[in-house]
Amino acid sequence: MAEEKKETKKTNLIYAALLLNSAGKEISEENVKKVASIVDEKIEDAQVKALVAALEGVNVDDIISKAAMPVATPAAASAVPAEEKKEEPEEDKEKKAESAAEGLSSLFG
Repeated sequence: MAEEKKETKKTNLIYAALLLNSAGKEISEENVKKVASIVDEKIEDAQVKALVAALEGVNVDDIISKAAMPVATPAAASAVPAEEKKEEPEEDKEKKAESAAEGLSSLFG
């Protein structure tokens, strides 16, 4: 149960950063603490600092757009058969998304 609560706190910090980004606000330690404290009374400063440092200079909107899953389209609408589609660009996108996810998850051990 303690491990589950720890994961929830980490998730709340990430959501706080995403909410700030969505609102066009700066992702700073102070702002992340304000938003996260609404749902969690005990915010660990070290985790907040690590998150803010990891997101410094990062275009969050760009990462979200690259990590977003493509919307399924009807098979008849596709001009190229599935077998002939190039796999390499899709694999590159997946690797980039995995890399971004690993970077954030490594912050919280």
